[in-house]
Amino acid sequence: MQFTNDALTFDVREYGPGAGETVVLLHGFPEDAQCWDAVASQLATEGYRVLVPTQRGYSPTARPRRRRDYQMSAVASDVEALLDAAGVDRAHLVGHDWGGSVAWAVAGTRPERLYSVCSVSTPHPRALARSMVTSSQGLKSSYFVFFQLPYLPEALIRAVGVERGVRSLVRTGVGEPTARRYVDALREPGAATGALNWYRGLPFDLVAQRRRGAGPGSGPTPGGGERSAARKRLPTLYVWGSHDAYLGRKAAELTADYVPGPYTFAVMEGASHWIPESQPEALTELLLTHVRAVPAA
Repeated sequence: MQFTNDALTFDVREYGPGAGETVVLLHGFPEDAQCWDAVASQLATEGYRVLVPTQRGYSPTARPRRRRDYQMSAVASDVEALLDAAGVDRAHLVGHDWGGSVAWAVAGTRPERLYSVCSVSTPHPRALARSMVTSSQGLKSSYFVFFQLPYLPEALIRAVGVERGVRSLVRTGVGEPTARRYVDALREPGAATGALNWYRGLPFDLVAQRRRGAGPGSGPTPGGGERSAARKRLPTLYVWGSHDAYLGRKAAELTADYVPGPYTFAVMEGASHWIPESQPEALTELLLTHVRAVPAA
């Protein structure tokens, strides 16, 4: 299926029965919707309808040029547009990496559209901000600053070449065929800029927070996301791999301080950052336990 939002057209991979309870899976950087294939297929066999969109920036038909079009309020609106197009009032929302950031944002601003929320790898944005000054997370996230530069990150991706790019991803836990698919996709015209613009949208989120009078660690959700989440108290699952090269334990553990509803923190010992690709069976088991515990509407 396809859906539109902000004059952009998004492709969606759909699995399972059309009438089943819906689970939405969101990919991150530099992934694609296919990263969820194993998880989505297993959820579908259990009777769930699974929707996996290609997020903005990753498709030529959904690749706005302006950085401001990648701020969290914009990308979170894509999820609501997907639910509307699919005829779904509420869904279980699961996101990995940047997809996890979107999941936190939607849970904070439109909790009435969700049964539950799950972030894989990505801690709550306020926990991540707090960990920047209380752990080594600032060093782990230093590439965020480099990605703000115009042109240079794209030039580096081209200069590194396919083989070196593949090896760098493999070292962090991605399988070689999957890493090659990601690297090849980034080298297509406009693809690297679309993916990197997720990072370049961050300053616009910070400006929006200041206008609301929020502190630097208040997270990217517009309109007081934590207060909205507190009213809804969504069941929340956070899955983190102990060998994550990008997101450390401190931010993972601090996330509990910012989740008001029923909360489960699942540590996958020995798992890398790339949990959907490398640990699909274990992740699916966690997700099934999570969604089955939520009473249906």
